[in-house]
Amino acid sequence: MDELHQRLTQMRQAFHQDPELGFDEHRTKAKVARHLRGLGLEVHDEGCGVIGLLRAGSGNRAIGLRADMDALPITEASSHGYVSQNPGVMHACGHDGHMTMLLGAAEKLAADPGFDGTVVFIFQPNEEHGLGAKAMIAEGVLERFPMEEVFAIHNLPGAPLGQVSTRPGLICSSESLFEITIHGQGGHASMPQVGVDAITVGAELVLALQTIVSRKLAPGAGAVVSVTEFLTDGQRNVLPGTATLKGDVRARAPEDREAVERFMRQIVQGVAATHGISADMTFNTEFIETINAPEPTAAVAATARGMDLDTISNRTPMSFSEDFAHFCAAVPGCFMLLGNGEEGPQGQPLHSDDYDFNDALLPIGSDLWAALVRNRLPA
Repeated sequence: MDELHQRLTQMRQAFHQDPELGFDEHRTKAKVARHLRGLGLEVHDEGCGVIGLLRAGSGNRAIGLRADMDALPITEASSHGYVSQNPGVMHACGHDGHMTMLLGAAEKLAADPGFDGTVVFIFQPNEEHGLGAKAMIAEGVLERFPMEEVFAIHNLPGAPLGQVSTRPGLICSSESLFEITIHGQGGHASMPQVGVDAITVGAELVLALQTIVSRKLAPGAGAVVSVTEFLTDGQRNVLPGTATLKGDVRARAPEDREAVERFMRQIVQGVAATHGISADMTFNTEFIETINAPEPTAAVAATARGMDLDTISNRTPMSFSEDFAHFCAAVPGCFMLLGNGEEGPQGQPLHSDDYDFNDALLPIGSDLWAALVRNRLPA
């Protein structure tokens, strides 16, 4: 392990020990800003995130590189020597590694630029709830620091270490959260005919909602409708008058997402009308679909192949969601995945309580970032 790799490993493990939740990344922000300033970058940390600017040559082109900073409300079950010191909070998605790889790239490029233009290093809060990118954009990050392209890396456990995979077009699904409230008529469990049992109506809705994907969307659309909570005000011998269904919708195209909402509203109102009651529904899209632009995506694949990294340039879209989608909706961008390894904690699923970022990936990711900058902003 060379000296830079060793320092990056120590930095990543320090981030891992001190995780912070979305929009509370105060210590994390301070560490990132301090490191960037130490490299001589112009730093802006007055907003919810951190921006570092590195200029070289006389060119006026600029590209953005984004890393996420937030952790998850998970109690860590690992036994390594750098477990979370913040009870109930854990870097279980590898954002500690994402930050460190980008800081490593900043260090490499500050020491040996080899590019002509401006690199905008974006350290974003609150990715996990889909709010951080929107917050930075609302603060004016794209107006204050214009960029022609924007890129992001996410580690992928279970994939070979250092394998780069991406695709043009849709790369990550959208996520929408719905809530349905059923207004029935509660009553005595021995006399169900007197009222309208909200559980019965809710159960009918749960099954009816599954027909949206199986019968109303094209086969292979990739949409998912999941009811994840069923809450009532019933008791042992009391039929509930109110029930609430909550759930999650994933879609791979805006038109499918809109169709799912339309069909859900039809079903909810239809089932409620059948039972002579009313029902309310909300449908909020937290994450839109992540759409990769062709040219930046081709550049990522070409850069990875130029480094002799195992490269998949037309991978299957992911079913998870990414709020980097909001950057891609505003600026041509590419979201790429970087294999975290297949064995041990590094191969555990994202968001598991014993997941760990693979420190062997740190120099690979830093080198990939630096090579991509030199590819897109040639000297």
